[in-house]
Amino acid sequence: MADTSFDVIIIGAGPGGYVTAIRAAQLGLKTAVVEKAYFGGICNNWGCIPTKALLRSAEVYHLMQHAKDYGLAAEKISFDLQAVVKRSRGVVKRLNDGVGYLFNKNKVTVIWGEATLDAPGKLTVKKSAVEAPKGALGEGTYQAKHIIVATGARPRVLPGLEPDKKLVWTYFEAMVPDKMPGSLLVVGSGAIGIEFASFFRTMGAEVTVVEVLPQILPVEDAEISKFAHKAFEKQGIRILTNPTVTKLE
Repeated sequence: MADTSFDVIIIGAGPGGYVTAIRAAQLGLKTAVVEKAYFGGICNNWGCIPTKALLRSAEVYHLMQHAKDYGLAAEKISFDLQAVVKRSRGVVKRLNDGVGYLFNKNKVTVIWGEATLDAPGKLTVKKSAVEAPKGALGEGTYQAKHIIVATGARPRVLPGLEPDKKLVWTYFEAMVPDKMPGSLLVVGSGAIGIEFASFFRTMGAEVTVVEVLPQILPVEDAEISKFAHKAFEKQGIRILTNPTVTKLE
């Protein structure tokens, strides 16, 4: 019978959760982590890491188009979008496998499913739609002296711009497009929005970025934002600051 009692249970195996779980185990605490979809969270799977992989492919494509600037020659340059996406997902899988290896190495118990807090120190885990990794515990009731909630990020849904996975995307759909869009409107110019704008523009799409605040990359230094604004416009990205998105037709 599986052990259901721990010193600490962490809900969520993203960058906050998995690091906490590993460190807690290293300090001698009996540790479990609950996850329902993938190790590494949004950063590893749908944010920081796969976007960089996409951007690297776009960078190489751009350099090939300007090979003569480096004294080189390249002809009939093209890209296979599905292969670009496949490479990005492959990078993600290697990192996922790495987190799983670290859990196993540090004797962190993995509980696979969706957790609900029932009372102080108690939670119930229901079955996940995603297949569990080998050796993970599943549905049931668990208890711990300490429960840490590290459930991470979700795409923000704007009224009137509810994602339908076809015309309106979140970063989930933007990360794995089945074809290159002819044009793209990016609402928001934070790091993720600008990364997608840069990738799709480099790969040939017409891109417009709208930012409700006076500058793009609003959390960055104003001088950096101004420099980036000019660079992205030179790249062919249309940027609109201070607008309001009112409706979708």
